Amino acid sequence: MSSADYMLLLDEPTNNIDPISREQVLDALRTYEGAVVLVTHDPGSMEALEPELVIILPDGTENLWNQEYMEIVEFA
Repeated sequence: MSSADYMLLLDEPTNNIDPISREQVLDALRTYEGAVVLVTHDPGSMEALEPELVIILPDGTENLWNQEYMEIVEFA
């Protein structure tokens, strides 16, 4: 099996870690070939990862990512 066969479920993976570790986590996620479901309130992570889709909860609304969603990330 390749990494494309797997999905990572991550809840705030960049919280409470030093800047070097944060960059290493983000680098690993950028190169990961499988699906990633990520919960974050870190605008820098969203900019670094350039997501394709966003799902807004609790409604479950799915949409293509655009910069307008950054306001939600920053607010939460």
